[in-house]
Amino acid sequence: MENLVNYSALLGIIGLILAYIIYKYVMSFPPGNEVMTEIMNRIHEGAMVFLKREYKIIVIFIVVVFLILFFALESRMSSVAFLTGAICSMLAGVFGMQAATYSNARTAQAAVEHGQSKALTVAFFGGSVMGLSVASLGLLGLGAFFYFFSEKDPAVINGFAMGASSIALFARVGGGIFTKTADVGSDLVGKMEAGIPEDDPRNPGVIADNVGDNVGDIAGMGADLYESYCGSVIAAIAIAAAMPVHKMVWMELPMLFIMAGLICSIIGIGLFNLLKNMKPSSALSNSLYIAGILFIIACYFIVRNLTSGMSAEEIKELGMISHLGPFWAVLFGIVAGMLIGAFTEYYTGTGTKPVVKIAESSETGAATNIINGLAVGYESVCAPIFCIAVAIWLSYLCCGLYGIAIAGVGMLGTVAMTMSVDSYGPIADNAGGIAEQAHMPPETREITDGLDAVGNTTAAIGKGFAIGSAALTALAMFAAYTSTVRMFPGFENLTLDLTKAHVVAGVFLGGLVPCLLASKTMTAVGEAAFDMINEIRRQFREIPGILEGTTPPDTNSCVDIATTGALKRMIFPGVFAIVAPIIVGIFVGPEALGGFLAGATLTGVVLGLFMANAGGAWDNAKKYIEGGKFGGKGSEAHKAGIIGDTVGDPFKDTSGPSMNILIKLMSVVALVTCPAIVAAYKMIY
Repeated sequence: MENLVNYSALLGIIGLILAYIIYKYVMSFPPGNEVMTEIMNRIHEGAMVFLKREYKIIVIFIVVVFLILFFALESRMSSVAFLTGAICSMLAGVFGMQAATYSNARTAQAAVEHGQSKALTVAFFGGSVMGLSVASLGLLGLGAFFYFFSEKDPAVINGFAMGASSIALFARVGGGIFTKTADVGSDLVGKMEAGIPEDDPRNPGVIADNVGDNVGDIAGMGADLYESYCGSVIAAIAIAAAMPVHKMVWMELPMLFIMAGLICSIIGIGLFNLLKNMKPSSALSNSLYIAGILFIIACYFIVRNLTSGMSAEEIKELGMISHLGPFWAVLFGIVAGMLIGAFTEYYTGTGTKPVVKIAESSETGAATNIINGLAVGYESVCAPIFCIAVAIWLSYLCCGLYGIAIAGVGMLGTVAMTMSVDSYGPIADNAGGIAEQAHMPPETREITDGLDAVGNTTAAIGKGFAIGSAALTALAMFAAYTSTVRMFPGFENLTLDLTKAHVVAGVFLGGLVPCLLASKTMTAVGEAAFDMINEIRRQFREIPGILEGTTPPDTNSCVDIATTGALKRMIFPGVFAIVAPIIVGIFVGPEALGGFLAGATLTGVVLGLFMANAGGAWDNAKKYIEGGKFGGKGSEAHKAGIIGDTVGDPFKDTSGPSMNILIKLMSVVALVTCPAIVAAYKMIY
């Protein structure tokens, strides 16, 4: 079975071919009338212009970091791996964006011609292009570097994770700022001041809002889960490389797991046609369960086959509970991921008790809406953190530190399916917007609104999976960093001793970084939204006939404002996340850097869960009111719900999701630059 790993890159290529076939299938559906096609093309053009301008900035960053790594590290192939990881992440964004922006109008038209089941199918298969691209490009890159360097120099693969993480932070922060700039501006001026519906074609910010759904929740989320996927595998490989016996077997195991995960996801995607007549929420959930159950069965047979020839003494020496220790660790990771998803759905789903409570509190104004939303967000952190803690403890008992890394692989083993379900949401949201702008029949909008409400919850679940796997992966990366530092003279006994002042200082310094990033990203949305609001107000004031519907608004200027604002403000968070651990390691010491990573991980996970769940709950509370509860659209409760949702937008789509990328990026930077950090520290002290 070990030889199967040699074909992992080939399986990645097959996955990309299947993604292309599905893309062509989705493109075979008609995009609707001329108005719908024009709106779709404007959304596509805006999204691609944003990506092009974003990638121009990122390329400069990539080249600079590549040159620094090339000359600073002994293993120059690590810099090549960094470059490859970055390019693969960018390609995943392009492929997913292409499919998503051409699927939205086709989803709306399918709703008109065939009803809900066909519209659900088009939206899901449009999203599955992104899901398969993420998993396949990850497997292709990891498989190629594993084939050539797993025996000679396994540390080279760490650079691939650093490249993926770097792009992910820029994509998540940049896309998040864009989408929330447009969303906040459109909502506050359009719905609150002008009193026109969401996605009304008279709103100058409506196209920018539609573009933002794609650059934030397709390209941004895709890069997010891509780096989580690659990072969890590389963390497991890094720990396996230091194992005393059967090192290659344990390095190959996570690769075999993700190969099985891609195959199980392909089966789940293929079977979706059998589920399309169910309720959208049931169809999407069941497709996830099918892929997950098949993945668990596959993992059992993989582990049993690989460990069957090992002696009990060898298993004990590795700190494993039994020959099936890695399987139990994977199972605990999958169960923890599903539980986190279930808790997320409870706290953010349409019509659940916490969301209804927030909606009800809107009857007394925006202040009580926000107070209850914050309370729900804080409460929602407790159960997922408990699940993560239990998963860490149990997976460690089963398989040591390697088990923690493998549990992270288990959470994201079926990332192709997870990302497909997640990408479905923005496509359904855009379909609803196109239906509104093209003045399609009310029953069409009813179908797209139903699909959109489910998509909001699936997006929240995807964020829960991402932050849960981030905690496990960051801990595994931290363990790999510690093992690497111990290889250098003078650091053989490195421990995270909390009685040492410099270690405690490192913990506190690490804890403040997520808070600083949250502040910067929230401020960025506020500043960019300020420009957007003024532009929309200016157009309503100075261009006659917009509100009457006789003069079209200037939507391009709003897209440009959101693009410029996002790109200008995404640079600091990305650069800071890379520079901060290096500075702490060099000037405070490798031990303090260990504390720094621990503090950042805990604070980042808590903040990430809180912000993502609070934002999701506010959003669905507003939608619950819009469904006719507590006065419905236009009521005072609805206005309060809009304000709460506006506060929650940057929470759930900008600041919150960036936390899991931040903690992994800093961990992998510490791991990759560890030799240079130790050398510089010794020179100074």
